[in-house]
Amino acid sequence: MPLDLSRREFLQAGAAVAVAPTIILPQGVKPVVISSGNGNQFKNGGTETCVARAFRLMTSGTDVLESLIAGVNIVELDPLDTSVGYGGLPNAHGIVQLDSCCMHGPKKWAGGVASIEGVRTPSKVAYIVASSTDHHLLVGKGAKDFARNMGLEIEADLNTERSRAAWLEWMRRTDPGHYLDPNKRGDGLEATLQMSREGWIDPEHVWGTINCNGINPKGEVAGVTTTSGLAFKIPGRVGDSPILGAGLYVDNAVGAAGSTGRGEANLYNLCSYLVVEEMRRGKSPKDAGMEALKRVAANTVEKRLLNERGRPAFGLNFYVLDAKGRHAGVAMQGGAKYAVCDENGPRLENCEALFA
Repeated sequence: MPLDLSRREFLQAGAAVAVAPTIILPQGVKPVVISSGNGNQFKNGGTETCVARAFRLMTSGTDVLESLIAGVNIVELDPLDTSVGYGGLPNAHGIVQLDSCCMHGPKKWAGGVASIEGVRTPSKVAYIVASSTDHHLLVGKGAKDFARNMGLEIEADLNTERSRAAWLEWMRRTDPGHYLDPNKRGDGLEATLQMSREGWIDPEHVWGTINCNGINPKGEVAGVTTTSGLAFKIPGRVGDSPILGAGLYVDNAVGAAGSTGRGEANLYNLCSYLVVEEMRRGKSPKDAGMEALKRVAANTVEKRLLNERGRPAFGLNFYVLDAKGRHAGVAMQGGAKYAVCDENGPRLENCEALFA
């Protein structure tokens, strides 16, 4: 059974953000936690962001994956982030469906849940799948029933006033069924993008998600990705986030990679796996991430997905960490940032863009 993360967090809630203790690092490993930009933005009313909490726990002896999950729980529970957990933007029927997966490098554990309803912290359920079952992925009602059986609270509705208002506005603008017209291929998404331009939805959170990866002082690597998915998606739609090799991939001997952005583009290319394999072949974190973005761009041919310059019109980011603690964030478009916490504290750094 997994440790009680909520109890652990409660006992450590009063601790200030700390730098890593003085330690001898194996083979030049630099402990670090990286994530998408929202990992150093939301605090859920507390004092720590995701990367800060994960780094503090990880460098104080807590298991590396448990530390990362405790970090992303902050974002999952914060209703101000409408792309993750509680208050995440719902599907086309107004129901919040969540996805998550996690991987533990040294233990070779992996677990995920998809289209789960009623659980604010799907990353915890993914961890229990990894640690307490012989499976890697549970979905829908089965995932919810499993979470209930394992003692997690099931709520009737994870909408907040903000997420419900955004959904009602979307319903007024487009077909609630959200099926694409074969002759138009895009009306529903265009309504969503227009709402982001008008301020109904954070432009960075149309696709949303948080990915968080870390390496501890022992050189142990882990990662977790969690999301509410594409805003106003077809009920049951699952993107890349809970899929091993797409939303996340970890190999303790090589490193970790995860993503945010258009899940369908990432799924088609299994990019997180690709990134880790490129690092295995000797590429740096940045160059490995860029290779994945180039692959996606080459395989994006539908006009509805391209801008006037013939380039992908969507956002897709990768957060890449190697087995020595070197890291990078890469993005399809310019302007993106990613979160980092190491001995110098939490901060945002610029992602390298494929297209400025």
